[in-house]
Amino acid sequence: MRVSLFSTKIYDRTFFDAANRTHGHEIVYLEPQLTSETASLARGSDAVCAFVNDQLDGSNLRALAEGGTRIVALRSAGYNHVDLKAAANLGLKVVYVPRYSPHAVAEHTVALMLALNRHVHRAYNRVREGNFAIDGLLGFDFHGKAVGVIGGGRIGLCVARIMAGFGCRVMIADPVPSPDAVASGFALCSLDELLAESQAITLQCPLTPATRHLVNEDSIGRMRRGVMLINTSRGGLIDTRAAIDGLLAGQIGYLGIDVYEEEAALFYDDRSDEILKDAVFSRLLTLPNVLVTGHQAFFTEEALTTIAETTLASVSDFEANRECRFALGLPSGT
Repeated sequence: MRVSLFSTKIYDRTFFDAANRTHGHEIVYLEPQLTSETASLARGSDAVCAFVNDQLDGSNLRALAEGGTRIVALRSAGYNHVDLKAAANLGLKVVYVPRYSPHAVAEHTVALMLALNRHVHRAYNRVREGNFAIDGLLGFDFHGKAVGVIGGGRIGLCVARIMAGFGCRVMIADPVPSPDAVASGFALCSLDELLAESQAITLQCPLTPATRHLVNEDSIGRMRRGVMLINTSRGGLIDTRAAIDGLLAGQIGYLGIDVYEEEAALFYDDRSDEILKDAVFSRLLTLPNVLVTGHQAFFTEEALTTIAETTLASVSDFEANRECRFALGLPSGT
């Protein structure tokens, strides 16, 4: 099949070319994001491969379908950017990669926690300037601290296990705990309990209408003063303006994010020669207790290998009229 792969970077070519040796698809690598202006580039392609910041609303899906696309293959676990109802009405199959490497995201989550706690990002800059003073770099022992994990899926449980290894008291809040979460032995609690007791909180849940701005002025006010807040899931889980207010008031003591609710206009491109026009994001970057990475938590060799192999296997299954194991249906209640 002819596959148009949007938002292509060099590493995408490397891993998809390797995976395609066993599938033999014709892959057209396109650097632009999928938008209303670029959807026509996929004309004549049976499949479109999209990433997290590509725009898959009803209008763009219609343009793809009219151009001959029959399957949209997401090379991500998140699918909140896809209008699944519109896709179903257009007869478009949508597949995703629900599992690539929970360890990749979990380990990056913990890396942010450790770097913020021990001020590694600030220490790095000091030493490069010949400043070896350690005042202002005081951290704390994670051992014995309460760490709250919002979301008890594969990634959340990986984070929980790592932090348990540090000797933390791990709490998990999930409205519908998975069997694995129930069997994990970690304390399952309500969101209110987690917010009130945790000295560090990490978001490992999907972005849905119910979880959008889960972290807001109200929930921040119910957290322990000086809490560490980490988000490696989806940017829309945090109301960024409310988080900035919490940081300025000292209610949030540390913020580590790998995702940002308006990241589509920023991430995955070199903007070092530009003046960032996003005033909210620019404000975040001025705060010394904030650490931002550019949606790279998934970025390991193991994860990229699995993403490419799973994505192309789904396309091959569709081409051969086999069942697509990782097909997305309509959300409940639709």
